[in-house]
Amino acid sequence: MNREQAEEIHEYLLDVVESLERAEGAISSLGEEARRMFASGLGAAGDAVYDELLFVLYKKYPDLRPPDKEPPHILSTLRWEEVSLPSSISEADIDRIIFSVLHSQWRKTAAIIGWALDRCRELGLAISDEVLAARLGALAEADCIESEGDLRMWRHSEIRKKPSN
Repeated sequence: MNREQAEEIHEYLLDVVESLERAEGAISSLGEEARRMFASGLGAAGDAVYDELLFVLYKKYPDLRPPDKEPPHILSTLRWEEVSLPSSISEADIDRIIFSVLHSQWRKTAAIIGWALDRCRELGLAISDEVLAARLGALAEADCIESEGDLRMWRHSEIRKKPSN
């Protein structure tokens, strides 16, 4: 593949990314059950574009990688040691919720927090996104999950279940 071909393919793939983002916006306006039905397929499509196709282009032509639209910034500094859960909610409850929405594929920390927050609301649990983020950080520090990047920067870090051996 020469530079000209890579640039053409890059433009097409960026069009796909934009289309997926528009679809994600449309899906986000649906009810919770419908959103959940689309979540894994949409995530898989995005992963395929990023992890398999754009990765190949950026490896050969790193200058094609666009700059981040949003500069990375810390969204929460809350640590699990600082969290005080209500007596009706245990650490194990939080872990069950988190692991129910984790995937074996890498996902943005922000997405996992959002899905876990939805699940908490379904169950009537008054848990904040910051508490969930703090627990994810503790799970990563304890080597219970895998993480990439600074988990305090939800949109610029990723997590996944540890692969089965």
